[in-house]
Formats: sequence, C-alpha cells, structure tokens
Amino acid sequence: MRMSHSRRALAVATATTLALTALGGVAGAADEPESTPVPIVTPDGALFSYVVNTERAGAAQTALATKAVKRADGVVVQSWPQIGVVVVHSANGSFREDVVALDRLGVIESVGATRTVSPTEGTPGTDAPAGAKESRSVVGKGQKSSVGGTVDGPSRSTAADPDPGEVTQWDMEMIKADQAIEVNPGSSRVTVGVLDSGIDAAHPDLASQVDADQSVNCTDGGRPDLSATGWLPTTSDHGTHVAGTIAAAQNGTGIVGVAPGVKLASVKVVNDDGYIYPEYAVCGFVWAGLERMDVTNNSYYVDPFMYWCEDQPDQAAAKEAVRRAVEFSTARGVVHAAAAGNAATDLANNTSDASSPNDSAAVQRVINSGCEEIPAELDGVVSVSSLTQAGNLSSFSNRGLGKIDVSAPGSSILSTELDGTWGLKSGTSMASPHVAGVLALLKSAHPRWSPARLEAAVRAQADDHECTTTTAGPACVGTPAENSFYGDGIADALDAVDR
Repeated sequence: MRMSHSRRALAVATATTLALTALGGVAGAADEPESTPVPIVTPDGALFSYVVNTERAGAAQTALATKAVKRADGVVVQSWPQIGVVVVHSANGSFREDVVALDRLGVIESVGATRTVSPTEGTPGTDAPAGAKESRSVVGKGQKSSVGGTVDGPSRSTAADPDPGEVTQWDMEMIKADQAIEVNPGSSRVTVGVLDSGIDAAHPDLASQVDADQSVNCTDGGRPDLSATGWLPTTSDHGTHVAGTIAAAQNGTGIVGVAPGVKLASVKVVNDDGYIYPEYAVCGFVWAGLERMDVTNNSYYVDPFMYWCEDQPDQAAAKEAVRRAVEFSTARGVVHAAAAGNAATDLANNTSDASSPNDSAAVQRVINSGCEEIPAELDGVVSVSSLTQAGNLSSFSNRGLGKIDVSAPGSSILSTELDGTWGLKSGTSMASPHVAGVLALLKSAHPRWSPARLEAAVRAQADDHECTTTTAGPACVGTPAENSFYGDGIADALDAVDR
C-alpha cells in the first residue's frame, strides 16, 4: 500500500532534515507563515451557500445540526448523514456564528461558506441550472480532427476492423492500452464515474457505454438530480472528451478508449457557469459511493479556490466536507484518479496563489503546506501529471516530488466531442482519464481488490522514467523510480491486465 500524499511529503522533508543534521546544518525548519486571509463577506439579505460539518456521521447528528440550521435562518438544501455534512443556504449574514451558538448539544464541528457569490440554484423551490460550461482545468481549445465531423458508418459491435482514429492515438500506444485490450478490454461489471460536465450518451462511440441508471446531476445546489436529462451536457464537451478516453467503444467507429469493455456513469458536477463548487463535488463522490462505482475520474479542481487552506475557517470546512466524501466513497470500494492541474506549479514547494477566488475578484495570497488543490492532493486520490507525445512533461502540467503519483498522455489528445464528432484537447484533464481507464482494467482483472490495492498497483506497475527538462515551471527532481514530473512513472495498461 502506498503512503498517503501527506506521509510521503513528510518522508521527503524528514530525509532532508536528517541530511542537514549530518552535515552540521540546522535541524528542522522555521514555522510556516499563515496563509493570507481571504474572508468571504456575507452581508445580511444576500443568499450564500454553506457546509455544516457535524462531529460524527449519522442521522442523529445531522438531525440535531438541522435544528440549529433552522433556528439560524438557514434552509437545508441537502443532508448527507453518511458523512455528517449538511448543505445550507441562508441570507442571514451572521449564519456561521449563529448556527454554532444555537447548536445546543455541540454537534457541529465546523461551518464554512462554499463560494464568494450568491448561489442561483439549489434552494428548495427554485429552478436548477440547465447544464454546464467548460471546466477551467482544460488547457487549449477543442479542435476538430479528420476523424470528426461525420460518423464513419454505423456503429457495429465487431472489433475485427480497427476504429479509424486508432492510427492517430499515440497516447494509447504510450500506455500500451492498444495491447492491453487484446488481453482484456475491461468488464461490463466495472463502472467508471465521470465527475465532469456530462456525457453525450448519443455519441456513436459512447451510446453503448453509458449507464443512465447510475448517472446523476449534482449541480442543483449539491442535491442529486435524477431527471432523465439532467446529467447530459449542455454547452461543454469536456466530460464527453474525458469519457471517450476512458471507454470509447471498440466498434469500428471513431476511436477506442483505454477500457472499452467497462461502463460509464455521468456524474455532472460542473454548473452552467463552469464552476465545480464543494457541494457539487461532495454530491458526486457520495453518489459514486452509494452506487458502488468502481472508479471515478476527476478532471477539475474544486472552485473557487485553487488551493484550499486549512488555517482559513471557510476553506477548511469546505475542504473537510470534500475529504469526507472522498473517504466515504473509498470505503465503499471506489478508487479515484484526478488531474494534477495546469498551472506549471511545483506543488511540493508552492507558496503563492494569484488566481483565487475565481468566482469574484482574485487576490494575491501567501499559501502554506496546509493549502491544497482538491481533490488531487487528498489522500486516497491518484494524482496524474500530463505528458507530450515525446514523453516529456507537458509545459502546463503541475508537478511535485511526493505530489504526483503517476503520469499519462495529456497533450493534444484525440477523443469524443458533442454531436457525434471527435477532437483534440490538452490538459491534465486529458491525462487523468487514461489512468482512470487503467484502474478500470485493474479492477476488471482483479474484481476483489480494494481501492488501496488498486492504487498501489497502478503505481507499482507504472514504467519508471528519468527526469527530463521542460520549457516552463520548476526543474525535475528525484530519481527514475520516483520524481517530481512522472511520480512513480508512466501508467501501464498492459501490466494491469497481464499480471
């Protein structure tokens, strides 16, 4: 079993301290600075969204918290007793202080606003948004390829004829997925939840792959919307592109995914303005656990903060709610892959952020090691960096020793788009679904393996790669066995089904 991100980072820091001690240097480091406060102002009369976390999970605790919420002029949008989280809307400017003061039995652990602007959805009795725009985790604009535009004949179930786009899928060759599917294309009993902007279930490469019964829309204030069309995409093809990389059908049409034999579930967490707020992510992860999915792909970071700081009360409460949701779904058998991010940043030595909050006026702020990109930096999540066709780290990709678990292709990736087309996109958003597909193949080959064992396997089977150079961002550090660019190496789909 691999060490958690935090323990691995601690191991690196400890080794450095011991080395300094041996050389006669000063052991230990100065205390980190506090992160720059970014207060979320909630004036009276303005509606805001909050998470209320109880000290323990369970219906009794959330029921008691709900009573305090109502006394503090809050409206419960969604209650998750499984993890002790209640999503609340309130126009009471002092809701955070009042709900704690009115919690007569002391069951509330933390309260935090989840965004810096008023919600336009989710309060009971209001209308939900229509759909989603492109996730901010994408680098580059989708570009139609020669495979796209029109469908190359009817979809067919035979794999005898190659799909026309396969000849350009260098990414599948890099991770040996083209060889892996000859051994095992994945089991239809394995489901990958695509937490994203929705999947076009009418696409000829995806029509046979999507399980509508397990799909859900979480952008209605964090409530699970099970309507027949709620989980479909509207303006964004991001989720559809991600889905094709994971499991586009081997059917003689378009392209082939890493694991064309597995099923997909559309878990819509991107709202119509392109934001993935904490309550949406909480809904998505809990839903994946309740449905006992096998894998989730998370090609995004949770808005509105690129890094969520544990020494800021609002940010800490929201981060804790997402962490609990990830932990819950993991305990229910779900393993997670996530994009490492596109800021060309060394996550192991990150001290500043000028992009947050991104739903209002961003500020320049100091951050510390308690400020993390979520979900990629949470324990129990496989963090994925992006590679070019030459095998180098993509210039935009985040990196970091002890922060990156594995790497995968992410530059100019051909996959499915809306209206029966195919196109190219770049980003760690495109790298992560390759790893989700490999995890799905692992689960297909080893259906009894736990998430921890699957995580350990995808790292152990990754092909070691020595440090390389890149035109942007900090230099690579580490060994071929583990370094800041490739983590434990390049994901290997063939080993997933051949061992």
